[in-house]
Amino acid sequence: MDAWLRRLRDAVGTDLLMIKSAAGWIEAEDGRVLMQKRREPEGSWGFPGGIVDLGESVAEAAIREIREETGLDVVPTRLVGIYSKYLVTLANGDRCQTVTSFFACRPVGGRLDRENAESAALRWLAPDALPPLYCEQHRDMARDAAAGATGVFR
Repeated sequence: MDAWLRRLRDAVGTDLLMIKSAAGWIEAEDGRVLMQKRREPEGSWGFPGGIVDLGESVAEAAIREIREETGLDVVPTRLVGIYSKYLVTLANGDRCQTVTSFFACRPVGGRLDRENAESAALRWLAPDALPPLYCEQHRDMARDAAAGATGVFR
């Protein structure tokens, strides 16, 4: 967690905060999508991504977060959409409304790190064979990305 967010959480505790985040639908040349089994909430499936740091663009954040959580270098190819109506309570009790920029991305380098501090597992899966996703936001993002959507606002 970035220092500014730690200071903010110190001031407001677990009260509801609006947080900017970025995530990616990473698609291989064969059409499979990289799915992340997260450590928090334990055992839940979703897309790699995370909080945008101060001074960072949402695209830069998606690239950085994907690299940190998967080991892959990616290039965003399209903005699938902005997902902002979702309220989340994290495992530690923090409540937030995320404003997530969700990008379709293609891998361009790096090496898949199948298990790391944030990922319990990473798997390439066909878009029609994704595991149950842990929240409504990720289900909506998956549906829109699989349909080739661009410029969705939810």
